[in-house]
Amino acid sequence: MRSTELLGYEKNIMQKKKSLRTLDEFADEKFGKVGTPERDRIERDAEEYRLGFMIQEARKKKGLTQQQLADKVGINKAYISRVENDLKDVRYSTIRKIVTGLGGELELAIKL
Repeated sequence: MRSTELLGYEKNIMQKKKSLRTLDEFADEKFGKVGTPERDRIERDAEEYRLGFMIQEARKKKGLTQQQLADKVGINKAYISRVENDLKDVRYSTIRKIVTGLGGELELAIKL
């Protein structure tokens, strides 16, 4: 590369770096600061989604289909699917049953 091309390339990279934001900065801009009603709602929704995703990942890691897990824990396959896809509010006892059926242990914490 010629030196003028290299300088132009470096300038372009520096401009892109200036426009990068952290995930927290993006969330603050898009949903408001932590503690605002909209941000709290988004955070709760994200937690619920993560639970379904963690169950799905654990099931796959164990090499089980939704049907196999459902049969193992006595829940129908459609219910397992709704839990994994965050389409169903789930009782703690049901989550415990699913996690135990996967050979795991459910931990519960309350943060104040």
